[in-house]
Amino acid sequence: MHFSREWDERYRANTHLSIWPWSDMVSYVMRYARPEAPDYRVLEIGCGAGANIPFFKNLGVQYFAIEGSETIVTKLREQFPEFKGNIVIDDFTRNIPFLGSFDLIVDRASMTHNCSDAIKQGLAIAFDKLTSGGKYIGIDWFSTAHSEYQRGEPGEDRFTRCGYIDGQFAFLGRVHFSDKSHLQKLFESFIIEILEHKVVYREIPPGSYTAAFWNLVARKD
Repeated sequence: MHFSREWDERYRANTHLSIWPWSDMVSYVMRYARPEAPDYRVLEIGCGAGANIPFFKNLGVQYFAIEGSETIVTKLREQFPEFKGNIVIDDFTRNIPFLGSFDLIVDRASMTHNCSDAIKQGLAIAFDKLTSGGKYIGIDWFSTAHSEYQRGEPGEDRFTRCGYIDGQFAFLGRVHFSDKSHLQKLFESFIIEILEHKVVYREIPPGSYTAAFWNLVARKD
């Protein structure tokens, strides 16, 4: 499996347990892919600790999720028993085990913890699982303008880093960064409708740290 075992270890240690819906995810879904019917099917890849589940539950959509960590999936099935059969353990870069297609696939910085080849494979699988006109919303895909791109150790390709022992990505295994042209290549089967670059410069405390991310909406024709 491409899934990073480091993530399961973080969940076992009760770290990286984000539980509040990500604001960019909420705004992008409501702005660019607002559900219009109760049979609207949403798949979240790499749902993590379930931060976005209450949001989709409130929308009344048919929610599904695929996550690589057995530890966190067990907790989510207990926390959200109504979705128990819809949250599965698997590697989304190799397989999406649900029957049927989806109107929307969402990903908040999950695909980004793989190398380029695995991401290409995962996006191809996601593309096949979308309905015609269905959308893929990617939130907080790490940018090569991010300060952390210059740190860590080389991964399988020039966009992938690993071996972080401190900072935002400490002990999280692979971290993938993208520039505009690389994203366009990764999403070449899709039509990219929205691509926004979010850059935050830290002024206090002093230093040269920059956090940079991509948000995107891609459509299957």
